Amino acid sequence: MAGRKVLIVYAHQEPKSLNGSLKRVAVEELSKQGCSVTVSDLYAMQFEPRATRNDIVGCLHNPEEFNYGVETWEAYKRGDLSNDLIEEQKKVQEADLMIFQFPLYWFSMPAIMKGWMDRVLVQGFAHDFPKCYDSGLLKNKLALFSFTTGGSREMYAKGGISGDIRYLLWPIQHGIMHFCGVKVLAPHICFAPEYVSEEKRKEMLIAWAQRLKTLWKEEPINCSPEWYFK
Repeated sequence: MAGRKVLIVYAHQEPKSLNGSLKRVAVEELSKQGCSVTVSDLYAMQFEPRATRNDIVGCLHNPEEFNYGVETWEAYKRGDLSNDLIEEQKKVQEADLMIFQFPLYWFSMPAIMKGWMDRVLVQGFAHDFPKCYDSGLLKNKLALFSFTTGGSREMYAKGGISGDIRYLLWPIQHGIMHFCGVKVLAPHICFAPEYVSEEKRKEMLIAWAQRLKTLWKEEPINCSPEWYFK
């Protein structure tokens, strides 16, 4: 939709990978629709995933005992977060939709992307209890997790050896995005691309492009435990 702003947070080391191609397809298709698309390419940016004292500029609120959550909350209120965090928070603030593109690592997102979540979504900016879940501070935004897996669809089905893929989405979709008030669209999953033909990988890219054409008409999932564990 023309005028909409999209932030793609992308975590893959190789531009020629399927994740790289999925990111490229999203940029092309959404740009065609008149959206303004920004990409945070975390590996290319050499994004720092570690939450440290370096995230606070100037004096600490309590120099006697470092508490990262308290210190970043206080620094956010003072405007004293590090420049890289301020830049990413601006991107989030401006975005109508955030797409997270990554390969599934150990049933979760890569460390560099988890570090982005840890450092960018600080208290005061993304949540501020009791302003969380449906009243989270990012409640007017959408998010979509697009990722690839090493295992097959059957492995991640109910009764499969890896368990229902929805179980794995609970901490990242519900525990992070929904906690911050973000409405979550159904995930886009490319199962086991390394073990299928080149033709099948092309079909995966076409399917993603097709979904993006009507993405703005989609309704968010019902962010409740029932969606994940029913």
